[in-house]
Amino acid sequence: MDNRQHSLVLKERTSFSTTGVAHVDNYDENVITVQTTMGILTIKGEGLNINNLNLNEGTLEVSGKVDELIYSENQGKKAKGMLQRIFK
Repeated sequence: MDNRQHSLVLKERTSFSTTGVAHVDNYDENVITVQTTMGILTIKGEGLNINNLNLNEGTLEVSGKVDELIYSENQGKKAKGMLQRIFK
């Protein structure tokens, strides 16, 4: 991906922030999927809300109940975000 460092902070399972974000692939109140410099990060929980997203700086802040943080490697073609699929 790029040279930005990746880190994450989880506070009380209700506040989550991360750096090294390149793209948000999917977002709803139960699952957020983002491409980071360390692979694809899936955040699962309840009532998830993106409070701040700055792709120029590579930062993401999320509130809500966080149940799982799952990393996976990029596989094949780059996944398209919901807006990209709608506006082909």
